[in-house]
Amino acid sequence: MPLALISSSRFEQHLTPPGHPERVERAHVLRGAAIAWRDRGGALLDPRPATRDELLAVHTAAHCDAMAATAGRPVALDPDTFTSPDSYDVALLAAGAVCVGVDYTLDGAGPALALVRPPGHHAEADKAMGFCLFNNAAVGAACARARGLERVAVVDIDVHHGNGTQWIFYPDPRVLYVSTHQFPFYPGTGAATETGHGAGEGFTVNVPLSAGATDEDYGLVMRELVDPVLEAYRPDLLIVSAGFDAHEDDPLASMRVTTAGYRRLIDALWQRASASCGGRCVFVTEGGYDLTALGACLDETVASLSAPAPAPASASPRAGSGDGSEPGLPGPPAHRGRDAVAAVRAAQRRHWPAL
Repeated sequence: MPLALISSSRFEQHLTPPGHPERVERAHVLRGAAIAWRDRGGALLDPRPATRDELLAVHTAAHCDAMAATAGRPVALDPDTFTSPDSYDVALLAAGAVCVGVDYTLDGAGPALALVRPPGHHAEADKAMGFCLFNNAAVGAACARARGLERVAVVDIDVHHGNGTQWIFYPDPRVLYVSTHQFPFYPGTGAATETGHGAGEGFTVNVPLSAGATDEDYGLVMRELVDPVLEAYRPDLLIVSAGFDAHEDDPLASMRVTTAGYRRLIDALWQRASASCGGRCVFVTEGGYDLTALGACLDETVASLSAPAPAPASASPRAGSGDGSEPGLPGPPAHRGRDAVAAVRAAQRRHWPAL
């Protein structure tokens, strides 16, 4: 199952004001990873623009019209979110790239990694925010549903909570949203008690971690919370909002995840996709604002998804003591992970007995 990367130099044409963290140099890092993969003989696919119908599956018509109205001019949408003359077209490509990845993996070719900007997970149904114009992962999930899939899981490992993805699918049991994030932090959402609405109750699983969380904390919540929920849900497809801004070198957040720690997270998600949905998974870039850390994490993501899935997580018992003695955890989990496990179990155990 060969990995495909989806990339374009067009992503360099979304420009932000000087000093903005979502700067064009990020696109150079993304493109560099794609070219390196192509030069090694890997599959490199071009994105296509998302169609209006694909956007309308997750966004309002008013939002789509408002974004289209920015074409050809710079606009400040809010204090953090800007367009340049080409940004609208580039944002269409970012959303459409995830649909290309969905088609690739659902057609049985292998996993896909969409290397896109602007990011998407803060974009809500009716507004742009947090550097995001359209919700790329949500558009991809809707594309998968349009192809007949009954259950799609979106796992968000960005350091910021993906409020847009959460609210878009909050009442919908056909899309499971799981997020690990620094809390409290921008955008202020993502408490463990935010669990969904109506038929979607229990299908939003927030894993809030306090500032300073380490590889060990993330390893614990992945093993004790994220993986059991995914295993129980049995998704037909896994979409990963791959933000790398929980890295210890990232300037916007206060987490302490190392590059090796990110590799373990990617390995765990790739293993779960292989075990639960035949390897059908699409990773899409979100945040990550230290250029060196971003490049290193992309290298590890490509290395993981282009290799056979790691050994099943069952080699690391879920009901362990939490003292770091279990296989798969590099050291003693700190209190941040244990606190998150307790909060999520209190909020979610009636929905997910595996917890």
